Amino acid sequence: MYLVLRIKGLLMLLMLVPALVAQDVEGIRMVKYTHEFEFRNGIFANLEMVKANRPISPARIITDLDIFDRDFYKKVTANKEIVIYDDNGVKKLMKTKDVWGYGRIGELYINVGNKFHRIYYLGSISRFIASETTYTPESYGYDYFSKYFHSNNIITAKHKEYLYDFESNEVREYNTETVGELLKSDPELYAEYNDLRKRQKKKMKLVFIHRYNEKHPLYFPAN
Repeated sequence: MYLVLRIKGLLMLLMLVPALVAQDVEGIRMVKYTHEFEFRNGIFANLEMVKANRPISPARIITDLDIFDRDFYKKVTANKEIVIYDDNGVKKLMKTKDVWGYGRIGELYINVGNKFHRIYYLGSISRFIASETTYTPESYGYDYFSKYFHSNNIITAKHKEYLYDFESNEVREYNTETVGELLKSDPELYAEYNDLRKRQKKKMKLVFIHRYNEKHPLYFPAN
């Protein structure tokens, strides 16, 4: 079972802000991603913007919020819509649910389930933790001693780890099965992983993700 991240309205976003997406990287110096690489601050409407490291800058976002507020992006993305200025100074509207994510202080945040999560391990196969909130409804009744009781809603937050594949633009649950699926694009690593026993796969899945990322690094335009 896996979650698939669907970037809805991609064509619409490309039409709204065509100048913000780098389609042609010819002549642009690309660098291999390392932990020292910094993503620019701003809203990434789609994956193409991420790969080009060309977000919509906070100066182009129409809001009354202070752009220097440490929670600026968290507050902006809490709204259902984001209004920006395009290259011609015309107001354009984007639905927050269709936004890929944002960059903040050099780090990348991804939009999954209308919540934005920091990618703490970035590579061709990336990892991040998302929280799932569940609610137990109110209950009424009588206890063992026939006394009437009222139970309030119980809110619980469950944290789960997920994988993001830059090639397919998909988000999946982090388990041995999905790691195997993602390794299929590298027949050598996949065959080696597939020969392991179930318990060994569980212990070694992170090692194989690291090995995969070393063989298939990400490249971004030099800052």
